[in-house]
Amino acid sequence: MDLWTYEREQWNQGFSAVCGVDEAGAGPLAGPVYAAAVILPREADIPGLNDSKKLTEKKREALFEIITAQAVSYSVARVEAAEIDQMDILNARMLAMQRAIDGLSVKPDLALIDGNRDHGSIHAVNTPHITIVGGDGKSASIAAASILAKVSRDRYVSRELNDQYPQYQFAKHKGYGTKLHYEMLDQYGPCPQHRVTFLKKWEVRR
Repeated sequence: MDLWTYEREQWNQGFSAVCGVDEAGAGPLAGPVYAAAVILPREADIPGLNDSKKLTEKKREALFEIITAQAVSYSVARVEAAEIDQMDILNARMLAMQRAIDGLSVKPDLALIDGNRDHGSIHAVNTPHITIVGGDGKSASIAAASILAKVSRDRYVSRELNDQYPQYQFAKHKGYGTKLHYEMLDQYGPCPQHRVTFLKKWEVRR
């Protein structure tokens, strides 16, 4: 499928500034959930652009530089672990996406949102939008957002969090519930960057 099909449909309906929005890090036991919003130049040629989950880390890093250099506007936002615990991950995802949209220097006429959810119980995407299931593999703008969100989160967790809490080896598991991560939790217990509401499986194991 042509990755510009969804964007073209919206341009043809009169929406000139269309942004793609996606989030990364909904599932990990630790660290923030990230979201990115991106407005790309029309029909921008970005070779290899695809859903971030289908790309190698090296390819994502290379595309991150190309996207941020070419974008009309882009914004990356996050919702911290403590905030996730206060609301829940669905509300945190919605809040992160809206924060990313609000951070754009160009106000979008319409947002293309990855997935089928646009609201939780307290937070919602309030910018005019459409949801696209599997959008990160169908829309160039959403694919670009998925890369910015994923790379930004991975960099933060593997660098800053890893430096702050080296005992957990965040650079290796990025906060996900791997065998190594559970072993580090067994040894050290949770740190302030852990999502307490995500640790039920670990607590049951103890």
